Amino acid sequence: MQLTVRGLLLVLAATPLIAASAWIPLAIWAAVGWLLAAAAVLIVDARLMPTTRDWTLARRHDARLSLAAQNRITVQVELLARSRRPVKIWLRDTPPPTFHLDRDAPLLTASVRSGLATEVSYHVWPPRRGDYAFGDLFLRWQSPLGLLRRQARFEAAAPVKVYPNLVDVHKYDLLMRRNRLWELGLRSTRLLGVGNEFERLRDYTPDDEYRRINWKATARRGKPISVEYETERSQNIYVLLDVGRMMRTPVGDVAKMDYAINAVLLLTYVATQKGDRVGLLTFADRMLTYIAPRSGKIQFHRVLEQLYAVQGERVEPDYSAAFSEFAARQHKRGLALIFTDLTGSISTDALVAQMARLRRQHLPLLVTVADPTVNRLATQPITDSSTLYERTVAERVLADRRLTLDKLRRQGAQTLDVPADELSVAVINRYLAMKERMLI
Repeated sequence: MQLTVRGLLLVLAATPLIAASAWIPLAIWAAVGWLLAAAAVLIVDARLMPTTRDWTLARRHDARLSLAAQNRITVQVELLARSRRPVKIWLRDTPPPTFHLDRDAPLLTASVRSGLATEVSYHVWPPRRGDYAFGDLFLRWQSPLGLLRRQARFEAAAPVKVYPNLVDVHKYDLLMRRNRLWELGLRSTRLLGVGNEFERLRDYTPDDEYRRINWKATARRGKPISVEYETERSQNIYVLLDVGRMMRTPVGDVAKMDYAINAVLLLTYVATQKGDRVGLLTFADRMLTYIAPRSGKIQFHRVLEQLYAVQGERVEPDYSAAFSEFAARQHKRGLALIFTDLTGSISTDALVAQMARLRRQHLPLLVTVADPTVNRLATQPITDSSTLYERTVAERVLADRRLTLDKLRRQGAQTLDVPADELSVAVINRYLAMKERMLI
């Protein structure tokens, strides 16, 4: 228990009387009387103050926190003791030290009324997947008259798991139900007007092709009726995820591999929602894990658990070994998305050759994460020998990258090279566009 500024001023108010006692002897008795009265007020204020046993605290959050996303952490505070006036509190939580926090997260304030649960919240941003743990909660509260404060530690240590980004998955699901996917930057997920799967009949419009007219329905209704189709379902989507050395390099605080993992997870959710079958193969210098293509929610959870556990390898990727394993396991045509990195790789020629082989049976799409740091260094002004060297190296890296991508495009492979923070949306939009154009 400690004095607040108000309590300290109450006690120090006797100082002038003590000083005046040097000239007025009776002033010392006035000072003593003041201090006795102040002590009585402090005792009463302390007796009215809630004790540690009068508080209950509980931390609440999603069972799985999401990587590289804002996760809401809520602490519920309840005062059990009777109090006519609200009690001002200060709360400090102890999240894992590697998590990034809101500016106001270290110290949260609120006023708590007796018998009513009060919630205070903040957000954490985990830069890595894995197992972590929250620590205890620290609560400080003020007395009714604001003269005293108490502080206590409440046991609240608990483990927490950080998974690939589930926040975007939940947001996609919510906005899809509200028909507001444009807020995520996504195109419509119902692709009508193409494909061969019947969707519905509707009135003919001048923009419709004649082959879309349903002549039987036209004869029955006495006016032109068109058939609307939906893009075919139950197609095969294969994801080949490189977890080698260069995919471990960070963009900001998050590894390129983790940005790719977030994109793969959202793609898996969207594709399985549309009835497609999604498979996953992770590789470095060899194939590490494999999940056969299936559809449905169970497959999404299989992929989620596998992506949670995958770890990067400090080796160069062996594209020949990975693509050979894939070819031996999958013979049905589908969209094959290869997530890898071209910066500093010594095996880009092998990648180009394997992509050409893959194109004979599948539709390959190479997905790479652009590093904004390299782009910035390649355009920075030259002020000294150091910036000249940095710019020269960055320009060389970007030129090699463009050369590799151009080779792949000339051989008929699709490519997607976007900044890390745009990767998930760009992958989904490209997937939907390919379905709409019946390329898969």
